[in-house]
Amino acid sequence: MPSLPQATTGTTFDSLSPVDGSTLGTHPVHGPAEVREAVRRSREAARRWAAAGWNGRRSALLTWKRSLARRMDEVAEVVAAETGKPVHDARAEVLLALVHLDWAARNARRVLGRRRMPSGAGAMGQRALLAYKPVGVVGVIGPWNYPVHTPMGSIGYALAAGNGVVFKPSELTPGVGELLAASFAEAVPAEFADLFLVVTGFGETGSALAEAGADKVAFTGSPGTARKVAEVCARTLTPLLAECGGKDAVLVGADADLEAAANAIVWGAMANAGQTCAGVERVYAVASVHGDLVERIVRKARELTPGQHYGPMTLPSQLAVVERHMKEALAGGAHAPLGGPESLRAPFVHPVVLVGVAEDAAAMREETFGPVVSVNAVRDLDEAVERANASAYSLGAAVFTGTRKEGLAVAERLTAGGVSVGSVLGYASVPSLPFGGAGESGYGRIHGAEGLRSFASARSITVRRRIGGGTDLMSFATSREAAERMVELGRRLHARR
Repeated sequence: MPSLPQATTGTTFDSLSPVDGSTLGTHPVHGPAEVREAVRRSREAARRWAAAGWNGRRSALLTWKRSLARRMDEVAEVVAAETGKPVHDARAEVLLALVHLDWAARNARRVLGRRRMPSGAGAMGQRALLAYKPVGVVGVIGPWNYPVHTPMGSIGYALAAGNGVVFKPSELTPGVGELLAASFAEAVPAEFADLFLVVTGFGETGSALAEAGADKVAFTGSPGTARKVAEVCARTLTPLLAECGGKDAVLVGADADLEAAANAIVWGAMANAGQTCAGVERVYAVASVHGDLVERIVRKARELTPGQHYGPMTLPSQLAVVERHMKEALAGGAHAPLGGPESLRAPFVHPVVLVGVAEDAAAMREETFGPVVSVNAVRDLDEAVERANASAYSLGAAVFTGTRKEGLAVAERLTAGGVSVGSVLGYASVPSLPFGGAGESGYGRIHGAEGLRSFASARSITVRRRIGGGTDLMSFATSREAAERMVELGRRLHARR
């Protein structure tokens, strides 16, 4: 792996197992000087990367993808060690990242390659072209809950768009970040080894990356931290893409398949110990099926064993958030058909199902980020849509109804950036679809064509035609009479359309 100079801060930190607190590795705390150096080196490599062309970049990225696929077990073991999630979950996460990297590499030219655009009647003398160029160097600040899949939604797409990348992984998962960068350097030609570099440390290192001269920053984390990063980026007008979590809702209609809905809800709420930005935290079920649905959810959630089906709270302080949300909800009149305060057995949280939670409770308004799901009854799907949309977050949602037509109609009324009908998080596994939200969930999109364009700059090009083209309104050589005739012709045309 390309190495940065020894950290001038002179300090290091340890990554610890969230299961038993053992030390997994020691990493440098990179300061502003090292971060600026990483950006500089990545920018130099990006010039060579640009010269490689679409085919060269595609070939290199697919080579890296194949290498990661062969090393899946190695990567998954590091993910499992640093996050505490089961190895089979870590393997699935790596696979999802491979799917997206493959799509980005194979579709970059189609999405971003130069194309002809219609000139329009008023510019017949111009041939119009649309092209995209890389923004330069993208600074990626990643999360700990999905330390491969989530940042790769920016890293892979940014590289495919022709950029260099400097990645600051979470201080909880630095080993994952270093392994990703090392695998890239080992898989691609040596001239591109500095294209993707990693800097490690805490919030100060992330702040340094935001002001180190990167041409765009892609951040995943809490809304509060996103605001701090945005403040730093604003000083240099550096554009920011922010994914800040969610409070996703599932809507269940009176004629829905309750067994399918319950299966999806339990997985969406409990997988990865509920530490999923687009995980299920709220459920709104029509009153006539609410009781039956709750019974099914409780039965299925009761079968889950922390440590086997999901891991611990990766961030120890999240236990206090889960406890506060749960206790406040119960004090406000909710009841728990499964779990309660006794479910918190550090570092694990056993499944919790809450019913009748007040809509203004923290458990319904704030991101809980634990294996807790609130299931409330509503009059009908109209009320369910109203409550789902009332959240300050707007990331994802899911709908279960008797027919796909009705489900799609409900989905179109939701403000979420992604909606799954008949499943949860279905859109996350489709690489051609964009991912992102609004409000407290942030702004901007990764994945799909929108994700590629997020890391490119649109460029308009016109080429004057040699013959024909009508009257040139952008020349003093055109007579006043000819220009006026052209303007009048245009006016009449648009008056009739």
